[in-house]
Amino acid sequence: MDAESWAALLTPRLAQFTAVARHEHVTRAARELAVPQSTLSRAMVRLEDDLGIALFARRGRSVALTPAGRTFLASVEKALGSVEQAAEAVRADADPATGKVAFGFLHTLGSETVPALIRSFRADHPRVRFSLVQNYGEAMLDRLRAGTLDLCLTSPVPDAPDLAARRLDEQRLRLVVPDDHRLARRKRVRLAEAADEQFITLEPGYGMRRIFDTLCADAGFAPRIAFEGEEAETLRGLVAAGLGVALLPPPTVSRPGVVELTVTAPRAVREIGVAWLDGQPDTQPVAAFKKFLLSRRGQLLA
Repeated sequence: MDAESWAALLTPRLAQFTAVARHEHVTRAARELAVPQSTLSRAMVRLEDDLGIALFARRGRSVALTPAGRTFLASVEKALGSVEQAAEAVRADADPATGKVAFGFLHTLGSETVPALIRSFRADHPRVRFSLVQNYGEAMLDRLRAGTLDLCLTSPVPDAPDLAARRLDEQRLRLVVPDDHRLARRKRVRLAEAADEQFITLEPGYGMRRIFDTLCADAGFAPRIAFEGEEAETLRGLVAAGLGVALLPPPTVSRPGVVELTVTAPRAVREIGVAWLDGQPDTQPVAAFKKFLLSRRGQLLA
């Protein structure tokens, strides 16, 4: 018999076994468990029969654990203790006042946007806890599907049958060039004017990379990629070093060595949205935070 079958077979009787072992008396254990004494006696006999070993030495209605019974009891108590801890943990996470929200967000939203959101939410929910994950979009959607995230802020807004998503805001993207670049004195630029440049961009799989590829195609060119990275501010540093240009969301803090140009055509924006696993019931803390995020439509990035 495999371990899963043993667990399914034995689990309903483990609490009964520990009660009998603790009282060393079937009648008193039955009274504690609120079951008939005869039912409990039969359950212990079936448990021994299933295991093929005697767990109790019987002396009338009193019982004493055999050496095998003591070994079994030690493991059973650990197992039941783990179950108790797991139950308490999930109940604590769902508590309306002190529960937990597993929340994911893009790297570019981590320095100001997300801290401000959580600070504002906790003004009315001061004891709600957050488990935070900062990652790129596809990785967070995988975590939603795996059940390790409740909600995530991502871009582009996903369109998948197993996910629910709502658009919250948008960011204008900028062409970032070195401060000594031929376009550096401009304020606005068409993306096609950079068609011959070397581009520094995020790696494939990032939502911003998909937006970049689409915008370049809309502008009528295939970009020449000089470097691929994992984080927007690193890309800005490479632009400042003169290694290429980049299409990026606005920075939190202005960086020396680069100039950021408004892109007039095509319309260069990225939508930011909140996503969750469709059909999954929310705990009260998750429902409250989801409602809060949806109330910030058009103001998420303010």
